[in-house]
Amino acid sequence: MAEIATIARPYAEALFKACTDQGEGASRAALDWVDRIGSVAASPALLQLVGNPKVTSEQIFDVMSGVVGVALPALAQNFLRTVIDNGRVEALPEIASQFRALVNRLRGSSDAVVYSAFAMDASALSDLGSTLEKRFARKLNLSVQRDESLIGGIRVVVGDEVLDTSVKARLEQMKAALTA
Repeated sequence: MAEIATIARPYAEALFKACTDQGEGASRAALDWVDRIGSVAASPALLQLVGNPKVTSEQIFDVMSGVVGVALPALAQNFLRTVIDNGRVEALPEIASQFRALVNRLRGSSDAVVYSAFAMDASALSDLGSTLEKRFARKLNLSVQRDESLIGGIRVVVGDEVLDTSVKARLEQMKAALTA
């Protein structure tokens, strides 16, 4: 895995530099299409297509740009062509991850995933976001994922930090205390 990260780093940094040269709005817009391209590149079917020696770089580009679902700006097209021509399609998900980290560092924020047993409405997420930003002392980009195994409560993951207030975690703590 470290090899993919090493391969992805120069691409992510070059894309970040190109976006920051165009202004902060470019890096925000790029987050969307970079994530989409990374998701498409993670597909086993696409990786199988890329591995086929009979498929040309132009055909791979056409398939990827068609599957992304949005019209790619010129910067995105040039970036994608460069990655494909250099045979680094398998690194695209990691490039997207590293690019997101660079943009977050520039903005002074972090990505946070909130796992909840139940769906959360916008007002509850907003209130939770304010509380979590105070707790983690930085601006957070929240995303929510349902995890019914939590039974109740939430589990928040920010980078390598985890805040687990779920019922499941409390039950496991009680179990450990009782068996110790």
